[in-house]
Amino acid sequence: MSNKRIIPSSELIINQDGSIFHLHLRPEQLADKIFLVGDPARVDMVAQRFDSIECNVSSREFHTITGLYRGKRISVVSHGIGTDNIDIVLNELDALANIDFETRQEKDTFRQLTLVRVGTSGGLQDETPIGTYVAAEHSIGFDGVLYFYAGSERVRNRSFEEALLKQLDWRVDGLKPYVIPACPELINQICGSDILRGNTIAANGFYGPQGRQLRLQLQDPELNKKIQAFQHEGRRLTNYEMESSSLAGLSALMGHRAMTVCCIIAGRKAQNMNTDYKGSIEGLIDLVLERI
Repeated sequence: MSNKRIIPSSELIINQDGSIFHLHLRPEQLADKIFLVGDPARVDMVAQRFDSIECNVSSREFHTITGLYRGKRISVVSHGIGTDNIDIVLNELDALANIDFETRQEKDTFRQLTLVRVGTSGGLQDETPIGTYVAAEHSIGFDGVLYFYAGSERVRNRSFEEALLKQLDWRVDGLKPYVIPACPELINQICGSDILRGNTIAANGFYGPQGRQLRLQLQDPELNKKIQAFQHEGRRLTNYEMESSSLAGLSALMGHRAMTVCCIIAGRKAQNMNTDYKGSIEGLIDLVLERI
C-alpha cells in the first residue's frame, strides 16, 4: 500500500473534463519540450511554423498549442506577465507531467521537461543594444516567489547574492534579490555565437521595480546606475525582464531543464525603444525551434 501523500482537491484543482485548473490542459496534451511565451497571441506566431497541430487550448491568458515541428513534439504555452504567473504555469506543467490525476499522488517515474522561455527585454549595457538576443545564464530575482519554497538555498548562487546586496547598496526593505543559474546543458544547446550569454534581472513590476519613474518617486533613484556598474567574477547585469527568476528557480527545484532567452527591444542606458520588434522576435523563435 502506497504511503505517498494524497493531494487534496483544494491544492491540485482538476476541472470536470480532467484538465488542470488554469491551463485547462490534460496530461496527454503536454509535450516534453515546452516553448514558453508571455503574450497569448505569440503562441500562434510560433505554432504557424508547426508541421501539424494536435491540440489548441485557451483559458484566460494561458494559451497552449501542441504539435510537431520537424519531427519534434513541442507545446508552446503562454504564461502572461510576471513571476506570479510563472508560479501558476510551472506548478501546473509539473503536475501534468508528474502527478497521477486519478490517485492524486506523485508518479513513481519522474518525467523531466525542457522549458525555454522566449521574451522581450530591456538592455542595461552598451553590449546589449536593441536587436540583441540575450540568454540568462543567471537570473536575478527582484521578486519573492522562490522564498515560499523549501530548499531554495541549494539552487541559488549565494556569493552572487551577497555581491548584489553590497554593490547595489540594497535599499528595498523586506525583499532581497536571489540568483539562480540556468541549466548549463540547455544554455549550451540553445546558445550559439548569435546569442549573448548574460545575467538577467527579473523584476516584479514594469515601472518602479525597473527604475521607471512616471508620477511616483522611486525608493532608490540611483539603482539602475548601480546595476549598470555591477561586476561579480567577471559578470555584469545585462538586461531586465519579468519572469526568468521563478522559471529558473522552480524548474531547478523540480528537476526540470529551463532557461530564458530574450530579444532586446529597449535600451535602458541609451534611453531608446523599438515598438516594432516583430521581425527580431520571429528570428529568435526560429533559432529556438531549431535548437530545442
